[in-house]
Amino acid sequence: MNRLATETSPYLRQHRDNPVDWYAWGPEAFAAATERNVPILLSVGYSACHWCHVMAHECFEDTDVASVMNNLFVNVKVDREERPDVDAIYMDAVQSMTGRGGWPMTVFATPDGHPFYGGTYFPKPQFLQLLAAIDDVWRNKPEDVQQNVNALVQSLERLSTIAPADGLPGFEAINAVLDHLGSTFDPEWGGFGPAPKFPSTMNLDLILRATLHNPSPDAAAVVATSLDAMASGGIYDHIGGGFARYSVDERWLVPHFEKMLYDQALLVRVYTHAAQLLGQPRYRQVVEETIDYVLAELRLPSGGFASAEDADSPDEHGHGHEGLFYVWTPEQFVEVLGADAPAALEWYELVGEPNFEGRFIPSRLHHRGDLARPPVVESARRRLHAARATRPRPGLDDKVLTEWNGLMLGALAEAAAAFDRDDWREAAVANAEFLVDALRAPNGRWSRSWQANGEPPARHAALAADHAALVDGFTRVAELTGRARWIDEAMQVADTMLDHFWDVDNGGLFTTADDGEQLIARQKDLLDNATPAANTHAAGALYRLGALTGEARYTNHADQIMRLLGRLLPTAPAAFAHGLAALDLRLTGITEIVVAGDRPDLLATVRSAWRPNAVVAWGEPYDSPLWESRTPGYAYVCRDFACKQPVDDAEGLSSQLA
Repeated sequence: MNRLATETSPYLRQHRDNPVDWYAWGPEAFAAATERNVPILLSVGYSACHWCHVMAHECFEDTDVASVMNNLFVNVKVDREERPDVDAIYMDAVQSMTGRGGWPMTVFATPDGHPFYGGTYFPKPQFLQLLAAIDDVWRNKPEDVQQNVNALVQSLERLSTIAPADGLPGFEAINAVLDHLGSTFDPEWGGFGPAPKFPSTMNLDLILRATLHNPSPDAAAVVATSLDAMASGGIYDHIGGGFARYSVDERWLVPHFEKMLYDQALLVRVYTHAAQLLGQPRYRQVVEETIDYVLAELRLPSGGFASAEDADSPDEHGHGHEGLFYVWTPEQFVEVLGADAPAALEWYELVGEPNFEGRFIPSRLHHRGDLARPPVVESARRRLHAARATRPRPGLDDKVLTEWNGLMLGALAEAAAAFDRDDWREAAVANAEFLVDALRAPNGRWSRSWQANGEPPARHAALAADHAALVDGFTRVAELTGRARWIDEAMQVADTMLDHFWDVDNGGLFTTADDGEQLIARQKDLLDNATPAANTHAAGALYRLGALTGEARYTNHADQIMRLLGRLLPTAPAAFAHGLAALDLRLTGITEIVVAGDRPDLLATVRSAWRPNAVVAWGEPYDSPLWESRTPGYAYVCRDFACKQPVDDAEGLSSQLA
């Protein structure tokens, strides 16, 4: 057992029995490399990563490979979900060197942490060759090492030094990205670009916004085709709800089976918005089943949400196989369902040739958009779900990440308001309470990661992305519950974020705090990826918080982030969808709605449609211009805190909102 046995990260603990003499990230590892004058071998992955497991089995569990690693390097393991700040630096380096990235990531660095070579997955033979080659370069060609270091350091700092544009981008920036998305849209199977396909939720949300402003059958078809295909394919768990991370094929049939909390959050949001805007009951069904999955399988007793479920699960011999938990044979359907099996076999398309390694992934590919199960199939699904629950489950990564919980909190709050679900509201409030109690220190500073068995349970300083997600999540809970306390919590987080992460020279948020760990570069997270970038997430959250509180500082800081994006938009049109949603919020203007007094009918009117460019204050008043001189029993519709005539009936309120 190595040093990783005492770590809280489930991913790091997966490697505690490796013969590799692993270190966790920290000064001990760098001191050891300096003393031995050997490079750092940095291996970065995460617990639900299939290819991370493959490389671990082939290399890190092999005594011959481990012996070479231990003799030539100081070996450091990093959970990229726990330390995305570390991961981002070295992933940028790998992408600069190789033109691509991914996990597992393998990086060779000097004893002070500067990278000079890297890649992703390496099978054992190539890995052994690479180890020998790196050792030779390190000992015999130090000038080559330094040349690589110098080039990479310049590359790592490029986004941090970008100066802002003179003004905000205009609607033309949004339209240019919408045109780009239209050109890459797959009209047959939805999504953007070829396989592998990711849900691209932020792109779909941006198109939904455009459809709301200017109704277009073509734009609506892009969203509907994509949402229907995803919910019909194997990327969606038709038996237990929830989505896998991505599909390896263009039809969304064969997923990479890990289930990530952030994907559930982002997909709940876009399906909620589509259900409200497009009026399709099947999208509400997907929301309900996905939230049911999260609450049943990812919610911890603490109220926090676990990070992920693994792609792999063990067979009867204890060997891990990707997707084994989720796939079926027709014989297994018959064994569980008896006489009801034919209806379920037809519904879930377990006919013809198996679609995954001799078994079937349940799907509705040939009946896209038809998800409303008849009673006999729903009964069969419940029995299949119960039978599947007796199988060995995929591994659960039970660490709680502040950022991902903030994402789920916001999505849960939005869905609870849209569909009037008290149980979801209670779950959202419990999660918010947990985050405040467990992740915030007495001095008001936040941690990124929490693990029930950890000592201490909360670890690692929170990053800009954590703060941005909390601001949005707490603001949404305030709008859901009408409790002033959550506006106060959102403001406290926002102020901490701006005090400690803001770049006073060029604007925007650095990834790490001014008093945090000093890495080899202080980067800015500006490009949306699998999750919203810290800066784009913060911009949207700050605009909304500014509208609710009347605090101009929030809007002003969001404007400065938008000016930074103005410099970058032409270089990567598909990487700023969340940022462009924030820009649309700013350019279109925010509608401020106040419902004063106990008027659930007026609140229901506000919530009856998707209003992405509106904020709502109700329930407990708080210090804001929105609450000045409000008469109980009336609703107020305002722009920049200038309000229309107050109304006390749902029809009048609907007319003003329209």
